[in-house]
Amino acid sequence: MSPSSRRPRSPLAPIFLIVLVDVLSLTVMIPLLPFYAQAFGASPFIVGTLFASYSACQLVSGPILGNLSDRFGRRRMLLISQAGMVASLLVMAFAGHLWMLFVGRIISGSLAGNLTIAQAYITDHTKPEERTRAFGVIGIAFGLGFAIGPAMAAVLSAHPPDASQADAIAALARPLFLSAGLSTLSFTTTFFLLHDAPVSHADEAGAGPGPAGRRLGILEWRGYIAYFQRPELRGLLFQFFMFVIAFATFMSGFALFAERRFTWHGHPFGSDEVGYVYTYVGVLGIIIQGGMLRPLAKRYGDAPLVLAGFVCTTIGYFVLGLIASVGLLLVVAAITSVGNGFLRPALTARVTQAVARHEQGVVLGLTQSLQALAQVFAPLLGTFLIGQMQLFAWAAVATVVSAVGLMAAMAARRPPSARPDATLPADAPPG
Repeated sequence: MSPSSRRPRSPLAPIFLIVLVDVLSLTVMIPLLPFYAQAFGASPFIVGTLFASYSACQLVSGPILGNLSDRFGRRRMLLISQAGMVASLLVMAFAGHLWMLFVGRIISGSLAGNLTIAQAYITDHTKPEERTRAFGVIGIAFGLGFAIGPAMAAVLSAHPPDASQADAIAALARPLFLSAGLSTLSFTTTFFLLHDAPVSHADEAGAGPGPAGRRLGILEWRGYIAYFQRPELRGLLFQFFMFVIAFATFMSGFALFAERRFTWHGHPFGSDEVGYVYTYVGVLGIIIQGGMLRPLAKRYGDAPLVLAGFVCTTIGYFVLGLIASVGLLLVVAAITSVGNGFLRPALTARVTQAVARHEQGVVLGLTQSLQALAQVFAPLLGTFLIGQMQLFAWAAVATVVSAVGLMAAMAARRPPSARPDATLPADAPPG
């Protein structure tokens, strides 16, 4: 049987593995990187710079990688991106100096196109009516990655508090070697199981390219301004931006905050304790988004979920800045997990509902750019405050930003007659 006559193999299984490995590689770094960098003498602000360098490179390279994948094929660019991920992890795992961590982060940020390209691949190779299920598979991979990645970091990086610097570095490097091995498996999966078949764009005129997340270039200001000039969309994008700033502040600074605020069996939190907290948050995220979100969205709509999400994150971040008990930490983590678990999908749904079908890909790409932008400057401010031992101020930044998002969401809920710039009802039911 000739290759052209074979029935096309479903891309969902290999795409699931690709996304899962990509998320694992990213989530391993969240609890691990601060302690790994500090083992090489990094200050908290330098740790924030490491986080920011990845996002800055991603902000610039994301649109470029998307355009290259349009031109040269998804599979080829996936392979290049995955090879870059393997190289970056090995550079960091074998690091002997702090500057090598920056090299690894710059490589991974510059080639961090796996997820966007995988989304585009699904859009290219599935029928429109099958895409909801296909993107649900990506959501499952995300949830598992956020639960398993930090646990991997916690188990593999564990070492005695009094370990020597060399032993601590060796222990902290172990999860990086495992991630590099998994990324090599992902590369192999892409090479053998994915193909670049001709792409049908028959539905683009009427239905658009779907949620592939086409990115505007960093200098395409007119493209950004055109979307921000739409009153309802501008408000939703602002809410999304407030959410990702608060979330990025929390995610990039929590490990350093916890190390200075919490103790376990008489010693400060390390990579293993922080990893277990992130695992707990990841499991809660699976429960919230897998079991609670859909029936709540169906019953109440997305707009009330956004309000509830901002209330939870505002309360959670504020209380986090006041407590020093591990038990209370788990309660606060549950509250913020509910908030973040509501906010991202509900805000994303509302953003896509505010534009025409053929614009959804670009607008989702715009939200990715906003997220990358937030992840550039939020870690810098947050880790600077932690380095000055302004621990409550760090939590207050996330609290205030989340509260601003809450006020924006409340303002958007006012009746259209009270909002002369409104063009559509802010509480329109999900489409």
